[in-house]
Amino acid sequence: GVNSCELWQGHMEPQKLDRQALRNWRLKTPLSVFREAGQKLQKAGIQLSAYNYSFKKDMTDEEMERGFHMAKMLGTHVITASSNPSIAQKIDSYAKRFKVRVGMHNHAQGGKPDEFDGPKEFAQAMEGASPFICINLDIGHFVAAGFDPVKYLGQHHARIVTLHIKDRQKGLGPQSPTVKFGTGGTPIKEVLQLLKAKKYRIPANIEHEIKGQAAMEGVRESLEYCKKALA
Repeated sequence: GVNSCELWQGHMEPQKLDRQALRNWRLKTPLSVFREAGQKLQKAGIQLSAYNYSFKKDMTDEEMERGFHMAKMLGTHVITASSNPSIAQKIDSYAKRFKVRVGMHNHAQGGKPDEFDGPKEFAQAMEGASPFICINLDIGHFVAAGFDPVKYLGQHHARIVTLHIKDRQKGLGPQSPTVKFGTGGTPIKEVLQLLKAKKYRIPANIEHEIKGQAAMEGVRESLEYCKKALA
């Protein structure tokens, strides 16, 4: 019943490579591999809302640029990235050239320096940047860090390219557990209802991160929760 997804870089890249081997794989793998993956999704009737390619400070210029080529080959004009605010301007230079929007992904980091924790870091990254620097709002992490995703979504929807939907306990930061939909402190129903009422064209991607529950079972259960929330 799922007809849209965000592809994570770990779905494409070999696992358990050391840092240099991973860099080599990214730079040397034919881009046709990504084009074929995008075509496979299209044939299955699944729209690719974004490719998650997390830009980091240890990336070379070539490795950073390669992510934009990958996204284009997959058939999307959106990249999501667990990145660092300090390199947002550099990312922006590529985003403008490729005309690909990059949604910066937040985590409940407990105030760790140069990490996206909430509104302050989003504002820092977008200040002076082009409209191609955007937001990938993870509402579960946002709540865990002590912020209100409903209010933020209403205020900043124009720069939000995608949502990650999970349920976490409120305001406990990195210690906030991820729980089944509807049992934590994340206003999932209110967020989905706001998308529906305002007709915001923002993909809402279910993220299954509950320990001890099989992924397919968890996604099905979460999808049913979302359908009831939108009814």
